[in-house]
Amino acid sequence: MSSPHSDNSSILGSSSLDSSSLGPLGPIGWDAILDEQFTAHAAAGLMPGRVSRVDRGRCDVHTTVGVLHATVPANVLDLPESGVVTGDWVAIEFGATATVRAVLPRRTALYRASADRTSRRQALVANVDTVIVAAALTGALRPSKIERYLALAWDGGTTPVVVLTKSDIADGHPESAVADLAAAMPGADVLAVSAYTGDGLDELRERLGGSTVILGPSGVGKSTLVNALVGEQRMDTGAVRAGDDKGRHTTVTRELIPIDGGGVLIDTPGLRGIGLHDADDGIGQVYADIEALAAQCRFDDCEHHSEPGCAVQEAIANGTVDAGRLGRYEKMLRESRWAAARGNAREERRQRETWKAITRQQRGAYRFRENNGLR
Repeated sequence: MSSPHSDNSSILGSSSLDSSSLGPLGPIGWDAILDEQFTAHAAAGLMPGRVSRVDRGRCDVHTTVGVLHATVPANVLDLPESGVVTGDWVAIEFGATATVRAVLPRRTALYRASADRTSRRQALVANVDTVIVAAALTGALRPSKIERYLALAWDGGTTPVVVLTKSDIADGHPESAVADLAAAMPGADVLAVSAYTGDGLDELRERLGGSTVILGPSGVGKSTLVNALVGEQRMDTGAVRAGDDKGRHTTVTRELIPIDGGGVLIDTPGLRGIGLHDADDGIGQVYADIEALAAQCRFDDCEHHSEPGCAVQEAIANGTVDAGRLGRYEKMLRESRWAAARGNAREERRQRETWKAITRQQRGAYRFRENNGLR
């Protein structure tokens, strides 16, 4: 009896793959570029797959033979920037159990600053094309939180769409909320939807393609939106508190869900913290209006506070730019650069300590040889 990967050579190695040539893998993102990257793994008898969810050293993987429960060994878990995450393409070895042996290069990924002492960035999801930034119209919209999600998305090489959910029970007029938020965030694509009435869903579907992840705090209706877009009850949903519009975490891990007709949706738990790490490019896109004005300042090192000839302060004075927006831009840049500098400092310190240890060992070896008359 042949093993599940014994015929890899017949399903891999083609440069003209279409979405159906690899069974379930084509519709969820496999293509000729990935096929080429996988050549060496296929020659070693490994099987390609896409990670659906990760949980404590194990993961569910969509493969050509179905969804497998795979073990992730320590050497893969310890790879830089989070090892294996939902959305990754991996190489699977079959034995007594399925085992992840390698992770293919990520085309895109969303990273946030890690709270641990390793100072590594933490990958949230990988290989996504579109990011839905979800916020509910049943409570006060917080530009600072939405701008952070936008920076995360743009810095990861993805296209964000701000989706204002629960338009059927909105506090006020959804159209006004969309217009106000779009005006406050130049360059952001904003629309309102209702998962219950279906309003806005077709317009949202037109903006999606390939792999899409939904981000946002708990209680904004992410799982309900996933169910509406997929067309079936795939994710559990929960109620929110009337007092503060917060919900409990009905989604407890990131999960990749194939869509009929091609593409995938990735649902995520509510994110309490969105620390940015070396994300200047993404921040620059969120605040492109401020950076364009900054280029017009009289002095190249203008800090946009009280310097003469400051184009940013002039725009604030005439109402073109909100002062709070400038404050959020400066805060986000400081945070992102501090996290990156912290990481560099820790890495430099780790390298110094490593070399000191090597030097001590060498000196000890020299002393031993001298004390024992060895040359």
